[in-house]
Amino acid sequence: MLSWLCKVILVKLRLARNIPHTEQFDNLQTTCLHNMELDSIRDAFDRVAKKQKLSSSKTQEVIDQVTREIENAMAKMGDEGSSMDAKSILSELNIKLNEMSPMNQLEQPQKELNLALSKYAKLLEKNFNPDITRAYRNVDFDIHILNQIIGNHFYREGLFDLGDCFLNEAQEPDANGLRTAFLEMYRILESMRSGDLQPALTWASTNREKLLQKGSSLELKLHRLQFMEVLQNGTREDALKYARTHLAPFASSHMSEVQKLMACLLWSGRLDRSPYTEFLSPTHWEKLADELTRQYCNLLGQSNESPLGVAVAAGVQGLPVLLKLANVMAAKKQEWMMMKQLPVPVDLGSEFQFHSIFVCPVSRDQASEENPPMLMPCGHALCKQSIVKLSKNSTRPFKCPYCPVESTVSQCRQLYF
Repeated sequence: MLSWLCKVILVKLRLARNIPHTEQFDNLQTTCLHNMELDSIRDAFDRVAKKQKLSSSKTQEVIDQVTREIENAMAKMGDEGSSMDAKSILSELNIKLNEMSPMNQLEQPQKELNLALSKYAKLLEKNFNPDITRAYRNVDFDIHILNQIIGNHFYREGLFDLGDCFLNEAQEPDANGLRTAFLEMYRILESMRSGDLQPALTWASTNREKLLQKGSSLELKLHRLQFMEVLQNGTREDALKYARTHLAPFASSHMSEVQKLMACLLWSGRLDRSPYTEFLSPTHWEKLADELTRQYCNLLGQSNESPLGVAVAAGVQGLPVLLKLANVMAAKKQEWMMMKQLPVPVDLGSEFQFHSIFVCPVSRDQASEENPPMLMPCGHALCKQSIVKLSKNSTRPFKCPYCPVESTVSQCRQLYF
């Protein structure tokens, strides 16, 4: 009897193992389709996901059927008033499971899923070239500067032990100039996460003039958050005393904000039912932590995001275009390494545009100090070199490529972005 029950349970476990994990498919889609506009691969993935859901649903259905039959058999065996003995009950269970044929029920959905997965893998192999080195170009990097960038990236991300280990192994002992600054920043942020605003208030007070020059109201926001904490956890008198000490200096420039905070005193003990419940939102802590990070990096003369992280993210977005370009140039027997500029634009999205740029609509060259954008009398703009070519080295009037208006070089004016 025990061997029969063990056999049935093993069948149940084997069926359960056939259930694919949905998160694995979601992660696979996120990884493979990130920044790729490949409709065929997306459609193939959708087919795999659909087959996976059908297989999972069918597997669960069969498991439920087997479970019910096992539970019914065990209930009969535990019923002292039953007229059937254990051997008859197990024999009946065996017959029902054979009639149910769980493995046969799962065979077709599993075949369809395996077929879809096989086709998907082949499609990925066909469309994705794992060798990304073909898009590589020889660049003379200063190894010391590169080590500093990597080390400072670790410090910026709060990985101080890893940054120390890397710089020590790279024999760059003097490259941890930003370590102390970022260590202080993370200590402040850690205190904020634990509900302690005092380190952040101390830093904001020390750098008050610099923050005001940049138009930041970070110190006021920190005091506002601290005022609400005092009002919620202390007495009305404590909150009023805090306001007179720390909020009064901001009244002249932020009167409306201070008035709202003073009105909160009237709702002490019932702020959650007041018109000022917005001040109680926990998102204020997260937003203020993000703003403190931005202002801290700004005062250090550093970007808000890691330069190394931005460079890698931009490279990931531009990689498909670069690989395709390298393949095309290899087919035409042109030297990829000798190119001075890309013949096609690489759209990286607005998050990677840090300043205004101008690309000449005629030459497709990006404007530079030697080749600045020029405004023609008609209102259209071209780069200087294009205007010089159109005017035959400034020897005659030329017609705008986009309208019939004629211009001369002397009539064109340089544009500044």
